[in-house]
Amino acid sequence: MPPKITNSVAWQQAEILMQPAFIRVIDNIRKQLDESSWTGTYHDVLIWPPSTTDEIKALVTELLQGMETATPQEADEIRETLARLPMPHPGYHLRLQRQQQEASIDLWELCYEVCFLEYSPHKEGADIDTSLIDELGEVDWLRLDAKAKELVEQAFAKLPEA
Repeated sequence: MPPKITNSVAWQQAEILMQPAFIRVIDNIRKQLDESSWTGTYHDVLIWPPSTTDEIKALVTELLQGMETATPQEADEIRETLARLPMPHPGYHLRLQRQQQEASIDLWELCYEVCFLEYSPHKEGADIDTSLIDELGEVDWLRLDAKAKELVEQAFAKLPEA
């Protein structure tokens, strides 16, 4: 889950950092894949709140599909029902394979780790890593690249051994 940002300055800093962080993460993953025995594919995924049951997931999916053909009145009723149900948020994963082994890396989580200090998906808030922004308010590309490289290397180091 993305960290909650309540401060407008922090929000602007996150906006400045997220896209460059994503680009550096993807570039460093490519370099790691070139050197490793893993092969990777990118996938859009839906991330559900942890306690969501399969029945609720199926109901929400069915309701969302029903919206496509609903009348305006039916659509309002569906929206009211959906407002009371857990909703997924979009995610982007790198699925890795090597012989019979499989692993997955959540790319947005990795980007949040780059952009925020001591980011954890289980913690609601996090502070922007302001060392990644120079005194002119621009991205410090060298620091950003170094942090992205380090975090991608750590993610690959945590993969199962051959």
